[in-house]
Amino acid sequence: MEHTRTFDAGELDELISAGRLADVGTTLSAMPAGDIAALLDRLPHKSRGVAFRLLAKDLAVEVFDDLSAGSQRRLIDDLGTADVAAAFDHLDPDDRAELLDELPAGVAKSLIQQLTPAERDMTAVVLGYPRGSVGRRMSPEFVHAREDEPAGDALARVRERGHAAETIYTVPVLDGARSLCGVVSLRDLLLADPAEPVHDLMNKPMFAHAEDDAEATAQRCVDRGILAMPVVDSDSRLVGVLTIDDAVDVVEQARDTDEARAGAREPLRDPYLFSSILSITRARIVWLFVLAVSAILTVNVLEIFEGTLEQRVALALFIPLLTGIGGNTGSQAATTVTRALATDEVAPRDVARVAAKEVRVGLTMGALLGLAGFTVAALVYGLEIGVVIGLTILSVCTLAATVGGVMPLIAKSIRVDPAVFSTPFISTFCDATGLLLYFSIAKTVLGI
Repeated sequence: MEHTRTFDAGELDELISAGRLADVGTTLSAMPAGDIAALLDRLPHKSRGVAFRLLAKDLAVEVFDDLSAGSQRRLIDDLGTADVAAAFDHLDPDDRAELLDELPAGVAKSLIQQLTPAERDMTAVVLGYPRGSVGRRMSPEFVHAREDEPAGDALARVRERGHAAETIYTVPVLDGARSLCGVVSLRDLLLADPAEPVHDLMNKPMFAHAEDDAEATAQRCVDRGILAMPVVDSDSRLVGVLTIDDAVDVVEQARDTDEARAGAREPLRDPYLFSSILSITRARIVWLFVLAVSAILTVNVLEIFEGTLEQRVALALFIPLLTGIGGNTGSQAATTVTRALATDEVAPRDVARVAAKEVRVGLTMGALLGLAGFTVAALVYGLEIGVVIGLTILSVCTLAATVGGVMPLIAKSIRVDPAVFSTPFISTFCDATGLLLYFSIAKTVLGI
């Protein structure tokens, strides 16, 4: 069997630059849509537009659907709305809404106007919910069953309308008031006696409200392996479903953002190699300013206790150790609690319980590390220095763990992304407070 050779992004770019478009078209037509989408992400913008135009219409629609919202936006920038109108029309309403959030208002309006009235209405349903809500990520295309109908009738409706639904493997069940009352699997409908009532087959639903946080809902969906989570409005009427693949996308996007902010930067909108110097700088510089201002606290503390350092120079040797322990302890606690927030294991109302737990964790870690620090410092620099180091490590670990655990909960309660208070900020805060504790303990123990 003869196989068509595939190319990486560099080779494909060279072929396009050389004008060998027939070879490019042949190569791309033999590749799966997902692989083509990944390839387009790595191409320079000029070659990306050319490669997309070489795709057959049906394949182009599939490829466009497989692209991320950011990649779709870049392709629209490269080609204009006319060349992607057909692909935009074939997107699911939730994917369409995500793309529209990325586009300038004029471009978004132009694309919406080209939709059919039915598609425009479904897109409007999704766009009607706030950004960051699960309503913005759900699909309004679903097929339902009624609790008072036989399984055979429900299965007939699935066959009739299932082709237009986002998923058919989990079927929401509605009561006479069209409120969600259960879910039934396609498997159970297929295997049931056609005359058996759907009510006897359905299970208690796990659902979300349309204005619930998208990340928390998606995480719950992924953790529990729910193929399709029904989404209801304030009156418990079914308005859409969140599918497992969309939930995974939401979780991955949130994780990328959290990882970026934990590294003191904002996530890039474009692939790294195709991001401008200005965009990369903008993603990093704001956080560097914030951290620089925060670090002034550390400098001020050192200035205040300059006289103490002059009397006992040995104290300066332990500053990197103590600030490192404090920053790392706080960051560990913050990361753990932020993760627990994302998975709904804790909520802002649990701040007292979290603080109590982290105090005990900090005391335990501080006692173990402090004992080791005391032993080494006492042997090398004397008993008094050993006592200072041991007590400081105990205090720093306790304070850092408590602050690191509480800050994400405070952030959540004031509607700020907990990731904002992650590693860089907490590390800097713990540096300053740790030094205050260090020199205060030193002055007390050493009598200086």
